[in-house]
Amino acid sequence: MKNLPSEPKVTLKLARDHGLSSEEYDRICKILGRVPTYTELGIFSVMWSEHCSYKNSILELKTLPREGPNLLVQAGEENAGLVDIGDGLAVAFKIESHNHPSALEPYQGAATGVGGIMRDIFSMGARPIASLDSLRFGPLNIDRNRFLLDGVVRGIGDYGNCFGVPTVAGEIYFDPSYSGNPIVNCMSVGLVKHDRIARAIAKGSGNIVMIVGSSTGRDGIHGATFASEELSDESESKRSSVQVGDPFTEKVLLEATLELVQSGCLVGIQDMGAAGITCSTCEMAARGNSGIEIELAHVPVREENMTPYEIMLSESQERMLVVIEKGKEDIAQNIFRKWDLHAAIIGHVTNDGLMRVRNHGEVVAEIPAEVLVLGGGAPQYHTPSRKPDWLDTITSFDPSSLPEPDDYNKTFLDLLGSPTIASKHWVFEQYDTTIRNNTRVPPGKGDAAVLRVKYTKKALSLTTDGNGRFVFLDPKMGGKIAVAEAARNVVCTGARPIAITNCLNFGNPMKPEVYHFFREAVAGMGEACRALGTPVTGGNVSFYNESEDSAVLPTPVIGMLGLLDNIELSLKAGFTVEGNQVVMLGEVTPALGGSEYLYQKVGEVKGPCPPLDLEREKAVQQVCLQANHHGWISAAHDISEGGLSIALAEMCLLSPKSSLGVNIFFPATPGGNEGEVIPKPSEILFSECQSVILVEVNANYVSNVIQLTKSLKVPCSVLGTVGSDRFKITPWIDLPLSELVETYYHSLEYNMSK
Repeated sequence: MKNLPSEPKVTLKLARDHGLSSEEYDRICKILGRVPTYTELGIFSVMWSEHCSYKNSILELKTLPREGPNLLVQAGEENAGLVDIGDGLAVAFKIESHNHPSALEPYQGAATGVGGIMRDIFSMGARPIASLDSLRFGPLNIDRNRFLLDGVVRGIGDYGNCFGVPTVAGEIYFDPSYSGNPIVNCMSVGLVKHDRIARAIAKGSGNIVMIVGSSTGRDGIHGATFASEELSDESESKRSSVQVGDPFTEKVLLEATLELVQSGCLVGIQDMGAAGITCSTCEMAARGNSGIEIELAHVPVREENMTPYEIMLSESQERMLVVIEKGKEDIAQNIFRKWDLHAAIIGHVTNDGLMRVRNHGEVVAEIPAEVLVLGGGAPQYHTPSRKPDWLDTITSFDPSSLPEPDDYNKTFLDLLGSPTIASKHWVFEQYDTTIRNNTRVPPGKGDAAVLRVKYTKKALSLTTDGNGRFVFLDPKMGGKIAVAEAARNVVCTGARPIAITNCLNFGNPMKPEVYHFFREAVAGMGEACRALGTPVTGGNVSFYNESEDSAVLPTPVIGMLGLLDNIELSLKAGFTVEGNQVVMLGEVTPALGGSEYLYQKVGEVKGPCPPLDLEREKAVQQVCLQANHHGWISAAHDISEGGLSIALAEMCLLSPKSSLGVNIFFPATPGGNEGEVIPKPSEILFSECQSVILVEVNANYVSNVIQLTKSLKVPCSVLGTVGSDRFKITPWIDLPLSELVETYYHSLEYNMSK
């Protein structure tokens, strides 16, 4: 096979310029038995990039628990995870990153992140019902970070609002490590009947291959390889690697896809995300143990003189590859015409195992499909790992050596108003959170979102969680905490955690110190998932999240799915009735390492990571679930950023009756008996210890809750009473609720207006 006259001559140097190592280039030549064409080199470069092949992460990911009684497909088998929830229904859900594109073009980067993950869901035959996000930015006193936050939020909001899916939950953190390197993780959730599940597969020799949706342009070329390198001054020149989205086209593509699934003519379908036509053709063929042949002259393009290389690597949005049963092409075409979508027949399925690409009849690429894909012939590396020498110094810092605050009221308000803790209503009010009329617990009202499953009594609980500071201090413990906190937040809505998806955001894996954090975090996540019974359905690894200066905090984000059998038992976080009692499940222990309090004091992430006992965590969650099942509690909220004082304040501020104060007394009364007061007040008020849930209990049921905690060997303390117009934690904090309202609800807006 010869190179086309217009194509550069393929050499080792050109291969290295494409991000391939000399060993990988040699391997390609051996697979093909010749020097690759330029188009083939481009195909290998994207499919063997870190973004598509997971070559430096797959061996670690295989250690995660990927099977469970509710899972209908194993992780990686399809476009998204699929979990059975009964009543003949399944939930498809997945989370992915769009970090690098959002760093350059925050609006389009975030918008196309939403669009891409939505296509993963509806290409499985599921109708998307919810969107979530997990975002990280640098400090808002830097103009660039405010620009990034504003663009990302508008991109998420505009795409989701136009597409018609509510954005129901998420999280936003701020830390200097994310300056210029924002983390933008988008999650989508959909529902599908068991008999309407679609597969990303190409099989049946002679079956028809079609492309449907937007025309192919030069936008997004080498987006996958762009996501597999560090950001630098040269990144600005790669703006063409950032795709441009069209939510209106995606909406009709959704409706056409769901109708196509029901038509009886569909064999398989996959969206064209990273690596575009290249990825969808080779992956679908590999899954079907078949081959696929396409003719690029039949691909609808919107730019002149596009080369085979450009067409194969384009990541233009809102496109799907579909395989239609031979002889039923007219059925598919009629559906696409109904929805005013352009569709073209570009090839057919073969039985030779090859991905064969022609351009006006001439073969420009011919590669065994299996060697290109994850789990097939793509490289898998045992990447060197080394614990950083400086880590022990950072974690040996003793937070108790710091002097106590002179004014606990001021310290508390400073925490309440910090951008990481303060209300994010400025963000989620830009999103449509109630469209489709399924949202039971919206953003800002509970520890997780709750959505009804129509025509059943069931509801889904959804959250995204992760704390990069804890992973930085102890990656294995931090990985456990990420899973445990996500499960705890779902439990606080009354739901039982059943499965997770994940998005793992780290720096350059070629640096052994960076890889240490990744490997240990994955190990911790796996341990927590096994303990809590939440298998991994799939997800995404995003490496190279660093600039020339430094990497971001190691940031694994957990997307957790929970199930309520009865939506009437769903809980919110805000206090509901004056006179009810505040009860703490678990106990506050000193844990200021990596806390927001400590960061405000010393300006660094340091100290020991909070410990986590998974058996205690499981028991605390069980108490909350059982107490709610009996109808003993009316609100629940876990202790996380800012500690006990912030958790109590949020329960006051999130009250459905605008605001309800609280009167808390220390020493508290564990189980009704006199308890010990921890000597340092800061370690009570601001500790970010794990496995603690605050619940609101009617006075008539307090003894029932205490008895339940004793039976499950969980510490329990009656802290005080709901009511009044003040926020009091005696003897340290006493403030009018009006001051909390002003601080909590206006801090982020103020920072964005600077």
